[in-house]
Amino acid sequence: MKNGKFLSGFLLLSALSAISACKKVIQVDLNNAAPQIVIEGEITNGQNPYQVKISKTVNFSASNSFPPVSGATVQVTDSNNGFAYPFIETSPGIYLANNFMGVTQHTYQLSVLAEGKTYTASSTMPAPVHLDSISFVQNLDLNNKSAINAVVNFQDPPGLGNYYQFTEFVNNIQVPDIFVFDDRLSDGKYIRNTLYNDTARLHVNDTVLVKMYCVDKNIYNYFFTLFEISGNNSFQSASPANPVSNISNGALGYFSAHTISVKQIIVY
Repeated sequence: MKNGKFLSGFLLLSALSAISACKKVIQVDLNNAAPQIVIEGEITNGQNPYQVKISKTVNFSASNSFPPVSGATVQVTDSNNGFAYPFIETSPGIYLANNFMGVTQHTYQLSVLAEGKTYTASSTMPAPVHLDSISFVQNLDLNNKSAINAVVNFQDPPGLGNYYQFTEFVNNIQVPDIFVFDDRLSDGKYIRNTLYNDTARLHVNDTVLVKMYCVDKNIYNYFFTLFEISGNNSFQSASPANPVSNISNGALGYFSAHTISVKQIIVY
């Protein structure tokens, strides 16, 4: 299990990554790097509309507000049946489609034409895995104080290559940690996996909701690599920092076709 919080500062993470890879000090002008396109798109087997968000990075010293990219042409094609679905811009940088439903084990192709450049990506929706339940465990946090953490319980199907991502909400507020898990060391086992949450303390009678996504390997690698780059520091967003993007032509972000399973419980 890997989890962490991610800073929405692509330029800072790029600098850290370069220093780590080359093992020498590199001088980077964080305030004068050219903006880059950030594309975030998701298709699920759940309720639509589905969304593709397009924005741009900003200088490190700028506010944490990423300018939207309007006027793009966005389309998703189901490679299994050839059907193409246009996404309509409903607000600046936000493109939606609600005329289809994602199908498991289908491959979806994203095409984005923005500011004269074409960006593409592909993602295959895995077979679904059901989130059985949420339980709780008490652990010691980094300050050696007792803390309550949620535990996700589910059956991993036999056969390597199952990848999971979890999003946790506490009292309707999303926890800024992102949790990922793969079955490399637990293939076919019943999983009881703790979501170590160091940003939102859980208390008795809090409402906890967890969304479990079955994702493909590219998406798992996206979030796992971000965690490896950022370590255990406090970060805010995964989107603009993307060392393993599955989107072509130098775009940041990701395009994911995944299943979703949701459970909600009161902390006891």
